[in-house]
Amino acid sequence: MNALPIARLQFATTTSFHFLFVLLTLGLVTLVAVMQTRWTVGGKPELLRMTRFWGRLYVINYALGIVTGIVMEFQFGLTWTGLSAFAGDVFGAPLAIETLVAFFLESTFLGLWIFGFGRMNKWLHLTLIWLVTLTAYASALFIMLANSFLQNPVGSHVENGTLHLDDFGALFANPALVASLPHVVGAAIVTGGFFVVGVSAWHFLKRTTEIEFFRRSMRVGVVAALVGSIFVVNQGFAQFGELKMYQPDKLGMGAVGAPLGAMIGLGFLMFLCAILGTVLLIRNWVTRARLLHYLMVAAIPLPFVAAILGWLVRELGRQPWLVWGKLRTADAIADVPAGQILFSFIAFSLLFAALAVADWVLMARVAKRGPDPVEAPAELPVLSGV
Repeated sequence: MNALPIARLQFATTTSFHFLFVLLTLGLVTLVAVMQTRWTVGGKPELLRMTRFWGRLYVINYALGIVTGIVMEFQFGLTWTGLSAFAGDVFGAPLAIETLVAFFLESTFLGLWIFGFGRMNKWLHLTLIWLVTLTAYASALFIMLANSFLQNPVGSHVENGTLHLDDFGALFANPALVASLPHVVGAAIVTGGFFVVGVSAWHFLKRTTEIEFFRRSMRVGVVAALVGSIFVVNQGFAQFGELKMYQPDKLGMGAVGAPLGAMIGLGFLMFLCAILGTVLLIRNWVTRARLLHYLMVAAIPLPFVAAILGWLVRELGRQPWLVWGKLRTADAIADVPAGQILFSFIAFSLLFAALAVADWVLMARVAKRGPDPVEAPAELPVLSGV
């Protein structure tokens, strides 16, 4: 039994699951921060209820997504020891910063935001959610910094069989990062927007009495979906031009052809759905266009599917290299029996499936229940009732 394809499939499964959690987390926290900002400035009670409702969904997804990230970090040391030995001095730096600074700061600020709800000055509380948002994007930055280095190992040289860093600043100017980071950010905004729009549309289909609540929510979600889809399409095509600089043959590889074609199609489909949602709001059909409501609910998975396809294009196109032109994937795998890797792959897959089901069940339960009553006390923690 060959350990390499099993190890590759294991890591692909891990990163795919984790990426789905991350996209929704980044998108939702941005929209929650915008909602809370509007409430803090304008003082409308409806906006506070929106902050609490969508914030509760964000926290559920964040909490369950943490586990998949921890498992992914362990796999570098357990399965891909060759990568750590060869490029650990360079590749490990952004991962360490992401873990020690961005991740722990994000968790700290989020804890203060959750338990400070209704218990501290509203401007200080608003500052906390924006700090959560900024550290979440900082985390994404350093993850993409590490991944972009694998795609194009700039600012480094090989000495005595290991890779050494020459210029840390070169990692930030890496052509593999310049367009891909805005592309990922756009994908996160689209994911959060489609989720908010889809949940709001579901409540309209169920003849909700919370018309104004979900009308406002849908407006925020549609704007996010439209802006994010523009970024996704624009920065996606921008990456094609930059690929010629560091992986000129990538787009011609047969392995990336099918996911690339499907990803482009889904990108334009999401843009079309965002346009339809904009028309829905402009024409004030938000409570009547039931066909479009069904479409919006059905469109919730689109950003997730497109994101996985995009990740496959990015990663499959690098093979057979793990560090492009420096380290082959086959040379990076640990000296571990294939049976052990297969066992861990099955165990982790079952764990991820359980987490995904738990995430879906908890979020669906909260989403179906809807927002807190108008008379609910504002000082309740955002996690109450989950």
